[in-house]
Amino acid sequence: MADKPNSLISVLLDYIKKYPKMKSFTTRSLNIPFPKKDPHHALAMPIYETVAFEFDTAEDIAANFRGELPAHTYSRTSNPTVEYFETKVKALTGAHQVLALSSGMSAISATLLAICKQGDNIISGKNLFGHTLALFEQSFSAYGLETRFADTTDPEVIESLIDKNTRAIFFETVTNPQLEIADISKLAEIANKHGILLIADSTITPPSVFNSKSLGVDVEVLSTTKFISGGATAVGGLIIDNGTYDWSKNPNCQTFSKKFGKDAFIARLRKNYYRNLGMPMTAHTANYMIAGLDILELRVERCYENCLKLGKYLQQNPKVKRVDYPGLNDSTYYDLAVSQFGGVPGTIMTFDLESQEECFRFMNRLKIIRRATNLNDNKSLIIHPYSTIYAEFTESERLKMGIRPGMMRLSVGIEGAEDLIEDLGQALGEESV
Repeated sequence: MADKPNSLISVLLDYIKKYPKMKSFTTRSLNIPFPKKDPHHALAMPIYETVAFEFDTAEDIAANFRGELPAHTYSRTSNPTVEYFETKVKALTGAHQVLALSSGMSAISATLLAICKQGDNIISGKNLFGHTLALFEQSFSAYGLETRFADTTDPEVIESLIDKNTRAIFFETVTNPQLEIADISKLAEIANKHGILLIADSTITPPSVFNSKSLGVDVEVLSTTKFISGGATAVGGLIIDNGTYDWSKNPNCQTFSKKFGKDAFIARLRKNYYRNLGMPMTAHTANYMIAGLDILELRVERCYENCLKLGKYLQQNPKVKRVDYPGLNDSTYYDLAVSQFGGVPGTIMTFDLESQEECFRFMNRLKIIRRATNLNDNKSLIIHPYSTIYAEFTESERLKMGIRPGMMRLSVGIEGAEDLIEDLGQALGEESV
């Protein structure tokens, strides 16, 4: 929160006027001004590692608590460094409001808690990141929030599940690790028709390649731990409100809609779940995210180029039974990847060997590619989803979700493609590549 009600808006308007011709994501990110001028003219946003903020008078602090004087009071509610990260994301995405949180999972949790109550339901893609699936099936169900799972690539099925208690359609832009892509415009048409929210988890497709607002997404959630953090430096999450939804249509946000209008959703989050459940991002984490945004486009481009080279190599190797990456032009989802993400549907791929045993032998031979569970690090990372992320599910459940014993997930990093190909080759038993 800035020290004057309209100061942040003024900063963004000045930014837009000052840099109208900047086309590069990186150029724009590097030139977004601070919400307030730094007294020492620092080029990098200072880290405000403090708990509380002082007011000049008793009247000022009282006015703040009445909501009449926006200002930072306590870092569990807002913080200047975190605010600047939110400001950058808002300017880069064209969003109406942005909220930075402690993790991607907290972004999903807070969003659904704000728009749903006991007895409500959401429609969700059936192939979800394992922890998101567990959140919906185990955590939320215990409190009376129903999730109706469906194939998001089949719009007719999605629409058939909607009733008067449905509050949102939730989907992942690219499913992990199945790598399926839904037609977002069709989902947006259904959501608009029924007056419900369209919520996208865009973790796999960062804002340098995906403009959620242009495709009809109302709210975007993502884990900044992945691409935005700049190389697995910190855990964080974002909620992006595109300002396209009428919050008076959501029964759980109507009271806030009357008072805050288009700001109802973020106001409800800040004044309830974000603050009361302790979900804010820390100042140090925000500092990592700010730096990560400035090099995001460069990293994504390098990882994508590597993806294409590794994918083509693996497709030609007789020991590899199957390769999936929507950025390859023979993929079922290639056309959607081009139209929705500019041809860059994230930088993770999967490939299959004969069995789980072959996968383990292959992984244990790797010298450059790391055995780890994260995504979009600077380092290339590999994992066997069947025996790790989805180990809590039964065999039939895993197979139903497309998690095969012979499948590995590879998050491609920024190393030299030739080095990565050589590492893959030696691990597959080739003498030379």
